[in-house]
Amino acid sequence: MSGLAPSFSPRRILLCGYYGEHNLGDDALLEVLNKQLPESWQPLITAHDASAVQTLVPNATVVNRRSLKDVLKSIKHVQVVVLGGGSLLQDSTSFRSLLYYIVLIVVARAKRKPVLLWGQGLGPLKHPWSRFLVGVVLNGATSITWRDTASIQLAKRLGIKTTMSVAPDPVWTHHMNEHKGGGNIVLCWRPSQLLTDAGWSVLLQGVDYLSKSSDRSVTWLAFHANQDVNLLQTLTENGLIPNSLAAKSETVVAENIKHAEQIFSEASLVIAMRLHALILAIVNQCPTAGLSYDPKVEAAARTADVPWFDLSHLPSLEILLEQWQTCMETPPSKRRLQSIRTQSYEHEKILRSTLSRVEKEHKE
Repeated sequence: MSGLAPSFSPRRILLCGYYGEHNLGDDALLEVLNKQLPESWQPLITAHDASAVQTLVPNATVVNRRSLKDVLKSIKHVQVVVLGGGSLLQDSTSFRSLLYYIVLIVVARAKRKPVLLWGQGLGPLKHPWSRFLVGVVLNGATSITWRDTASIQLAKRLGIKTTMSVAPDPVWTHHMNEHKGGGNIVLCWRPSQLLTDAGWSVLLQGVDYLSKSSDRSVTWLAFHANQDVNLLQTLTENGLIPNSLAAKSETVVAENIKHAEQIFSEASLVIAMRLHALILAIVNQCPTAGLSYDPKVEAAARTADVPWFDLSHLPSLEILLEQWQTCMETPPSKRRLQSIRTQSYEHEKILRSTLSRVEKEHKE
C-alpha cells in the first residue's frame, strides 16, 4: 500500500495553535475546533502541555509545539494542516513567532498538503518584511476564515487572493449556560504596558467602590495561568490596591473551561481584558464589560453591544463607575447573542466544505 492509509481509516489533520500553554482562550478555541471536525478526521495537535490538551480532546495525539522540527516532521503524516484560531500571524510577540507559522505553511504547501486558516485574526504586522511574507505565503492557502473585519481588510491590502470569509470568533458558538447571578465581581485582567500606575488606580478605585456599594467580593480569575496569576500580588506590592479591596479579593486560577463557566454563571459582573474571557462571559449571559488592550477586544465588545473602554484612553472614575453600575443591572441581549452565534457557524461551514472537497479529491 506504499504507506497509504486504507479508505476506511480516519484521515489525519494537524491542528496548529497556541495550545497547551495554560491559556483558557486557546483551550476554548481548540474545544470548538475539535467539535467542528467531521468524524472521519483524526486530530494531531501542536501543544506544549500534552496532558492539558488530551483532557480536552481525548482521541488526539500531540506533537510538541515548541519544537518546530517536530511539528514539520509531523506534516508528512497528515492530509491537511489547519491554523486554528487566535492571532497566530503577527509580529508583536516577535518576528520569530511569525516566522514559525510562515515556515510551517511553506513546508506544508511544498509537501502538497492543503492549508486552512480557521477563525484567525491577522496582525499586527509592524515590519514591511512581515507584511510581504504573509501576503506571499497566504496566497498558497486553500481557504481562510477571519474572525473580524479588520483582519480581512488587512489581508486584502496585502494582496491575498485566496478564498476568504469573515465571521465572529468561533468561541461565540461555545455552549450556552443559564446565568444564575448573585455572586462575586469577576476580573479577567492581564498585565498591560498600556496602564500606568495612575491608570491602574482608576480601575482599582472603581472596583473597590463597586465592591463596597454592592457588598460583593472580588474574584481575580487568572485566565492565562502563567501570565495572570500574580497580577493581584504585583499590584498589592506596588501599593495600588486599596486596603478594603485587598480584604475582599482572591485570586482563582481557572482549572479548565467548565470551571471558568461556573464562575461566570454565578458572577454579578465580569470585567474582562482577555478576549475569550469576554466572549465566554457573554455566552454565559453574564453582565459583562470590556477593557480593551487590543483592537480584537474592542471588536468583540462592539459585536455584542456591551460597554467597553480603551486602556490607553481611560475615562474619569465617575464615568467608569456609571458604566459598570449600569452594566451590572443589564445582562447581554440574548437575541443579539443568538444572531452572533448563527454568524459564527460560518467557520464550521467553510471548514467542513473544504475538508469534504479534500476527501473527494483524494478519492479521485
